[in-house]
Amino acid sequence: MSADRITRRLTATVAAVAALPLLLSACGYGSNAKNDNKTKVSAEGKALSAKTVKIGYFANTTHATALVGNRKGFFQKELKGTKASYQAFNAGPAEIEALNSGAIDIGWIGPSPSINGYAQSKGQSLKIISGSASGGVKLVVDPKKIKSLDDLKGKTIATPQLGNTQDVALLNYLATKGLTVDGKSGKGDVTIARTDNKVTPAVFQQGDIDGAWVPEPTASKLVAAGGKVLLDEKKLWKDGKFVITNVIVSQKFLKAHPDVVEALLRGSVKTNAWIKARPDAAKKVVNSALEEETGKPLPANVIDPAFKSVDVTNDPLATTLQDEADHAVKAGLLEKPDLKGIYDLAPLNKVLKAEGEPAVDDAGLGAE
Repeated sequence: MSADRITRRLTATVAAVAALPLLLSACGYGSNAKNDNKTKVSAEGKALSAKTVKIGYFANTTHATALVGNRKGFFQKELKGTKASYQAFNAGPAEIEALNSGAIDIGWIGPSPSINGYAQSKGQSLKIISGSASGGVKLVVDPKKIKSLDDLKGKTIATPQLGNTQDVALLNYLATKGLTVDGKSGKGDVTIARTDNKVTPAVFQQGDIDGAWVPEPTASKLVAAGGKVLLDEKKLWKDGKFVITNVIVSQKFLKAHPDVVEALLRGSVKTNAWIKARPDAAKKVVNSALEEETGKPLPANVIDPAFKSVDVTNDPLATTLQDEADHAVKAGLLEKPDLKGIYDLAPLNKVLKAEGEPAVDDAGLGAE
């Protein structure tokens, strides 16, 4: 099947599936953005320096900290009388747009949109203030079409979006295998089909793609649909660790309301500790959150492997962020950015010290 025909079929599939009510939740910024205030804890006590704080995140298992921190009330308890409100997104650029416009103040988001947002604003829009998750990304393929990693040439592999974190990772991996792909068009020795995670399982089952490099729970959905994990991205990184989700804040909000930022970081650190101590309970909370977002919970054969493959962490894994930026540059998707100052980990390290936890490092990319 030609690349153009694949594109036409993917477009038709996306349009058809997007019309289903089940898939209308967790939309991007704008008129379709979904407000989500499922926390069981109300704002109580004296407000901090801001009356409200607006928080963004994705409805993915890689955003477990945001899902659990909201629904278990860890965030709101630390915020006291400052009310937290939430919006779910399904695209990094949409969340960055929301941050830049003031529609949200703080967000859980992947490294690539964080890098792009910082670079495009010439270092003025955001700061990364914490890590959140590592791992949870896999290359899943149709085992009838692809038997090994040496069989990728001539195949069509999906990623969630042009220039997103998984898109950059796939382009970089293909380059290491000696396969040439134009980063912007996705055409070459391998065809890259940029496909929304919501519709990737349907496209996979129709046979329009041969595999996908995707985050959880999409990867486990593909396995449940007959796919095979050909590569866990953890195997490509030192110690199996790489940033998949971090926490960003608008610089304007950070400057005006450092106490609110610190309070939310306390909630995040306590949430991660709770997730690590009670993984089974945390998995149920995450699945309940996904049910609220999509209309039904994930089955055990999806949520179990999806949740297990993600590691929550306070560490932003800053060296891997620099690596991911370098990969985007090599793929022709980004001009070499100056990331000096992208991190401000002072509030997080203050919280970690109070919790008896070790400080985390910004790999020389911190605020001066």
